[in-house]
Amino acid sequence: MTDALDKNATASANVADFLLAGKPPDRVALWHGRAQHTYGDLQATAEAIAGYLADNGGRKGDRVLLLSDNSLFWAASYLGVLRAGLVCVPLPSGVAPEDLAYILEITEPRFAFLQATVAARARNRFRGVPVVTDADVAGLGRCGARRPPAVTPSDLAALMFTSGSTGRPRGVMVSHANIVANTESIVRYLGLTGDDRMMAVLPFHYCFGTSLLHTHLHVGASLVIGASFMYPEAVLQRMLETECTGFAGVPSHYQILLRSSTLRQKRFPHLRHVQQAGGHLAPAYIRELREALPDARIFIMYGQTEATSRLSFLPPELLDRRLGSIGKGIPGVALRVVNETGEDVRSGEVGELVATGANVARGYWRNPAESAIAFRNGSLYTGDLATIDADGFIYIVGRAKDILKCGGRRVSCRQVEECILQVEGLLEAAVVGVPDPILGEAVKAFIVSRTADSEGLATRVRAFCKAHLPPDLVPRDIVVLDALPKNSAGKVRKQDLTG
Repeated sequence: MTDALDKNATASANVADFLLAGKPPDRVALWHGRAQHTYGDLQATAEAIAGYLADNGGRKGDRVLLLSDNSLFWAASYLGVLRAGLVCVPLPSGVAPEDLAYILEITEPRFAFLQATVAARARNRFRGVPVVTDADVAGLGRCGARRPPAVTPSDLAALMFTSGSTGRPRGVMVSHANIVANTESIVRYLGLTGDDRMMAVLPFHYCFGTSLLHTHLHVGASLVIGASFMYPEAVLQRMLETECTGFAGVPSHYQILLRSSTLRQKRFPHLRHVQQAGGHLAPAYIRELREALPDARIFIMYGQTEATSRLSFLPPELLDRRLGSIGKGIPGVALRVVNETGEDVRSGEVGELVATGANVARGYWRNPAESAIAFRNGSLYTGDLATIDADGFIYIVGRAKDILKCGGRRVSCRQVEECILQVEGLLEAAVVGVPDPILGEAVKAFIVSRTADSEGLATRVRAFCKAHLPPDLVPRDIVVLDALPKNSAGKVRKQDLTG
């Protein structure tokens, strides 16, 4: 069946057709609570939204903001915007007011699709912009859908906002061709089929979450919209009830599941694979994950919003031999590690990771200065420092801005974090640099206990670090927190950790 779907899907450059064409209308696409939404439901709602946009003056290339939690409304709005030839701008439903004001200013949206709860508190920020809520969508079926404008592969499909070096969000310009290329590549290396069912706890506005929607809709599979991850037991129970074959998360999801849930006591007979991306998962956690899910294939992956989603993966069968590696480029992606002159580094040397492929985005929206830094000569300069071994497997050392200089030694925060996370009783750890009159920079660690009792934890962490790290890398300060600050995708916000 997959081959037939692929032939129908690739007949159009429009991502909406690529994802929905040829799907049986009665097949379930989304599970949400006790409701099941079919491909027919998704198709009809997306077409109604596309018709509304056309009938109300939407023109090819106009921007449309989308603020909603994961839902049929989110998926149909996103696909309806793309089908109409407009550009979707997905944002967290709880986006900071100052970020929203800036994004409104630079994107000049023609429409806004808002979850009703978002509209209730933020509608006044969208003055002059027509607002459609999830409560309004049922009435859009009366709109007469015009023939949508043809899009070319290079036309923009979405602006995916991510944090910028100046503190202001940057809108990554993702084309229809970018999404098609990345989706086909991910489907290929994961071996996804129409029988798959993904537990989707990642927000769809985040590129990792969007990629789950893309890949599973493309093959005619289904997604289960999970409960809030504040309740991990509810997520695990829902996975069992709906017989999920896949789970995807960022490091914090796995840290919570492994050390603050009953994951180890449960068995998931239908779980075929798990995906991890969105940051570095320490080897200690990867080992624990293997023990907790011995029958599931574990895919460690690496990606960036600037590359639509995925850039590399480590085949599960190599997990033990290449522990800590992000693997090699996904199908269609070439990865290099280069020095400051642009030459490939030798095995063991550190350089910047550079990616080339059809999934590399077109740059940052109305930001030529930062675009010129990251997007050069058709390649993406990731800003991540890495090494490559003799067999071509890549190991991330850290972000260029996440490298400390302690007593003349350059060290990645990741190295110290991996050491700390071996201490019994820890849930999470994050390391930052703080000014030091002797070392230049000293290590400051923020730790979270896996239990309510954290007495003596900082002392044990310090003692462990003294036994396993050079003296200048032992944390000068250790702060115990109830939780690390995270964004809506579950990624740690180090900028919120005070030095």
